[in-house]
Amino acid sequence: MTDVEAAKAALEHGDWPAALEAVGRVRSPTDDPDVLTVRAQAAYGVGELELSIGSWEDLYSLRLQEGAEADAAWAAGMVAMFLMIDTGLMAPVRGWLRRAERLLANHPDAPAHAVVAMTRTYERVMCGDPVGALASATLSIELGRRLDVPPAVTIGQTATGRLLIAEGLVDEGLELLDDVAVQLMLGEVDPLTTGMMYCELICAAQGLFLHDRAREWTEVMERWSHGTAYGGIHGRCRVHRAELLRLTGPCDVAEAEALGACEELRPWMRREFGWPLVELGNIRLRKGDLLGAEEAFLAAHEHAWCPHPGLALLRLAQGDVVVAADLVSNAIEHPIEVPWKERPPFGDLRLAPLYDAQAEIAAAAKDASTLTVAATALRDIAGRYPSPGLAASAALATAREALLDGDIDAAIDAASAAMAAWTDMGAPYEAAQARVVLGQAHHLAGGTARAHVEWTTAMASFTGFGAIGRAAQMRELLAAAPETLHPRPAVIEPPAAATAVLRRTGRGHLVCFRDREVVMPDLKGLRYLERLLAEPGREFHVIDLVAVEHGTLRVRSTEGRRQGDVAPAPDVGLPVLDDEARNAYRRRLVEVEEDLAEAEAMHDLARRSLAQRDRDYLVAELTRAVGLGGRARTVGGTSERARSSVTRSLRYALSKLKASHSELGAHLGRTVRTGTYCSYEPDPLAPVLWDLGSPPTPASPEARTARSGSQRSTVL
Repeated sequence: MTDVEAAKAALEHGDWPAALEAVGRVRSPTDDPDVLTVRAQAAYGVGELELSIGSWEDLYSLRLQEGAEADAAWAAGMVAMFLMIDTGLMAPVRGWLRRAERLLANHPDAPAHAVVAMTRTYERVMCGDPVGALASATLSIELGRRLDVPPAVTIGQTATGRLLIAEGLVDEGLELLDDVAVQLMLGEVDPLTTGMMYCELICAAQGLFLHDRAREWTEVMERWSHGTAYGGIHGRCRVHRAELLRLTGPCDVAEAEALGACEELRPWMRREFGWPLVELGNIRLRKGDLLGAEEAFLAAHEHAWCPHPGLALLRLAQGDVVVAADLVSNAIEHPIEVPWKERPPFGDLRLAPLYDAQAEIAAAAKDASTLTVAATALRDIAGRYPSPGLAASAALATAREALLDGDIDAAIDAASAAMAAWTDMGAPYEAAQARVVLGQAHHLAGGTARAHVEWTTAMASFTGFGAIGRAAQMRELLAAAPETLHPRPAVIEPPAAATAVLRRTGRGHLVCFRDREVVMPDLKGLRYLERLLAEPGREFHVIDLVAVEHGTLRVRSTEGRRQGDVAPAPDVGLPVLDDEARNAYRRRLVEVEEDLAEAEAMHDLARRSLAQRDRDYLVAELTRAVGLGGRARTVGGTSERARSSVTRSLRYALSKLKASHSELGAHLGRTVRTGTYCSYEPDPLAPVLWDLGSPPTPASPEARTARSGSQRSTVL
């Protein structure tokens, strides 16, 4: 079997690394169209995005040299498609589509026409041109059928369904998307198209707040993706799972999915990497991890991605109502039209989450006029795009509006409707938010017992969901309420704290939990763990943990940071461009400049604005990737290296503990948080009292060497 045959066989079985390795053994790979095609597909499969696009570019050049215009047009269409899928840079996409169109002028029956039409469809969608997108989608369907290019048919139908929904024709659009779902389940198109269109179906449902449908399609996509997903599709599926878990809980599982999505999508996404980062921020905000949420939102903003309404709600949670109101108002008036196929930059549906946040912020600020504007907008959107989720969001805003106006009965009715709807949809966090407003209405109406029931239920829901901060707020609200709010319950003794021991000894660490004792070696991760256990609930930056372990720096607390202490700069570990990516970005910049010049010559202000946006993004990315004197910035700073080291050490120590003491390992697995900030968060309903003793004075190297030979074999 030749290397080319081996590469094709590996590609057929989805073994992208093997396919890439096989084509790497081929001499003069740029002279063989088959090798370039396999390399392009395999490189995308392993996350080598720039190599993949570069291979399609090489194929285009080769076909052009051979005089095969139709084949060159196909390659140009593939360059445009892959640029569109993962970079969000529309100016280069338009440039490559124009090249393909010029080459196809004398080839009316070439299949590349369908590729150009389907790519042009989403180029128009992502540039905010629904009219042009619908025309291209219609052409894509027609050409796909006539020229036997099934992906063009499926992509055109999906885009048409979403465009109908954006026009308010919800039933017609969903019916068309249901037909697409059947095509995908029957395996009528390739894996990349299948995965991307599943993603589109889910986003369409989520944009309408049709969470049940989104959940069904996510489950279908997840079952399909095992062993089938191509490139970044599996990571996109994880983002959708995280989005659904943000609704259903628990928070810890949702956060794990979002973090996993960030890691999986890092090789593929460029600007769109802001999507999983924003979702991570939203989940952390609900969880009550305000520092972690801010880190994620600001990282998304660095990728030219809109962090709202999450960032605005974060400011509200931090107590800065004025800034929160200004941020969300500006986001509504001047939305960042991010080129994103999953959430088109047009239509009022994209504004619904912003108005929902504005209503919450305006209620906190007691800004009646702004609250009325937001509630009215939500009612209008819910009326034009019928869905239970949008109706529930509008009802809660209406309840807040009525409460501020003093119309208590209307507030009770609207909040009750919102609470019932969110409960039916299996969204406990939203239902708890509605219960908070309902409790406020009952309290103002004199129904103190009913208020107590709603607030207590809300507190339990927030606790079960994992929204620690919101649960604490409800406890404070109940504690501050008058004695008449509810009859004093029978005194229930708090659960007795279990005792546990983690103490350094001459043999390592003595660990005792639930009457079982083991001895562990002196692992670095156990020393980090000891520091976390000493102050439950306190967050330690990884740099501080490393420094404290070496005895060179005092640890700053979260409270200290709020008081103005300078904390180590958070580092979310964003990738710095490698040489191949930097060169590709420079090529893209040349293509953007050409598109910009053409737009200016044609006095096309809209196109000029879009091209300028692409140019600004590329310049910012190249600037971020280059240090002083033009030197490339290295990947991973001090914070990132510390995060990796501490996380690895802690997880290794916890795994060894679990192997030796399964019950203790399970407890610590639930309660130890790792990341840029680490903490021990014990369950208040099952407290543990730790005896850490006094760390022994470090022995000299000679003493440690002498002692190591006398350690007993019982060390685990």
